Amino acid sequence: MNYKHLLYFWVTAKAGGIMRAGEQLHTTPQTLSGQIKLLEEWLGRKLFKKAGRNLELTEDGRLALGYADQIFTLGAELEAAVRKAHEGKKVLDFKVGVADSVTKSIAYRLLEPALSIGEPVRLICSEGKFPDLLAQLAMNRLDLVIADEPMSRRLSVRAFNHPLGGTAMSFFCTPALKSQLRGKFPQCLNGQPMLIQGSQASVRQQLEGWLTRHAVQPHIVGEFDDGALMTAFGRKGRGVFMAPTVMEAETVQQFGVKVIGRSEELREEFYAVSVEKRITHPCVVAITAAARGQLFG
Repeated sequence: MNYKHLLYFWVTAKAGGIMRAGEQLHTTPQTLSGQIKLLEEWLGRKLFKKAGRNLELTEDGRLALGYADQIFTLGAELEAAVRKAHEGKKVLDFKVGVADSVTKSIAYRLLEPALSIGEPVRLICSEGKFPDLLAQLAMNRLDLVIADEPMSRRLSVRAFNHPLGGTAMSFFCTPALKSQLRGKFPQCLNGQPMLIQGSQASVRQQLEGWLTRHAVQPHIVGEFDDGALMTAFGRKGRGVFMAPTVMEAETVQQFGVKVIGRSEELREEFYAVSVEKRITHPCVVAITAAARGQLFG
């Protein structure tokens, strides 16, 4: 394979078109098109298809892009590693996967201590579904997975759960919406617009049972896998939303919302999952110590 042709394909796919890619690569559109055509001929597959004036990836093109991403990411890592070795600076790569159901602010608070261990660290963080991240952990592509649930014993992955701690949940809304609520919490939620976590979140099933026990029937106006997006709707007054109590002060200050109630019955637990039974990785040691002693302690 001619990797220069692959590079031209990769940049074009990322740029979204021949013209923009040509500007980035300082080459003419004709040259760029010709190089990509040679790659397509070598692979025996079309990588792009026309969509009006634009180009779209074919199914084979999307497959090729995934591999190209990995190839050029590894190339960048190779260059960085060699340069740092030549400079005499040893940098510890720490590869972490964060389950997409984990609140971003919590993820930051959990991971931040890894950058303060007294030696240079390069944090390589990816987000995805918990089972997918566990598969990467099993293949040693990740050093750690952060999740809001423990790894099931039914999975054939040789890894270990390390509890980090848990938090109760608080309910928030804008001052304008709070002025419309009537009665005490949680009955004040009856008939009010509410934004809730998606079905994959561990706290979702707890919430459904909690609403039933308290005979509360809010009007569910949105379900979100992405907690940041849910908060964005909440701060605009679209409904009441939940967030971890440990982040209560930060949530109020950052988004200008009010706390309307808390519940110890609703708890979100967090886990570090690693292939180590006894934690020795310095970054993981720092994360678990800070979580247990400060964030959730």
